[in-house]
Amino acid sequence: MQGLRRYGPLADGGVRLELTPTAASPLAIDVAESAETRIQRLISENQVIIFSRSSCCMCHVMKRLLSTIGVHPTVIELEEDEMTALKARNNGGGASVSPALYIGGACVGGLESLVALHLSNNLVPMLVEVGALRNELLIN
Repeated sequence: MQGLRRYGPLADGGVRLELTPTAASPLAIDVAESAETRIQRLISENQVIIFSRSSCCMCHVMKRLLSTIGVHPTVIELEEDEMTALKARNNGGGASVSPALYIGGACVGGLESLVALHLSNNLVPMLVEVGALRNELLIN
C-alpha cells in the first residue's frame, strides 16, 4: 500500500513528507521518468518550488524569507544526477544552482536573486500574480 508519511512541523514552519511509491497510487513516482522530465514536471506543477541539496543553509534562509511573507514553497532535495540536469536546464552546466527558486514556472535564481526581488518590492506582486499569495492578506 502507498506509504505517505508526514513528519510533524519542521523548525522553519514546513512539513516533511516521505512518499513510498507504488504503481497503484495517483502519487506514484514514475521511476522511468528522466531527471530532466521530472524537474520540468515539478516546476510546472508547483507555484513556488526550491531545488536544493540536503543541509543547504541558503535554502533554509530562502524558506524563512518566503515563510515570513506567508508563502510555503515546495522544497525538493536533489541527488547529484538531478543537480546536473537542473544545471543544464538553467545555465548550460555552469555555476552551482543550489538553491534554485522557481515562481510560476519561471526561474528566479538563487538566494541573491530572491533577496534582490524582495528589496526592490517586486517579490510580493510576483507571488500574488502566480496565486502563491492572496492579495487580501497583504497590509496596505
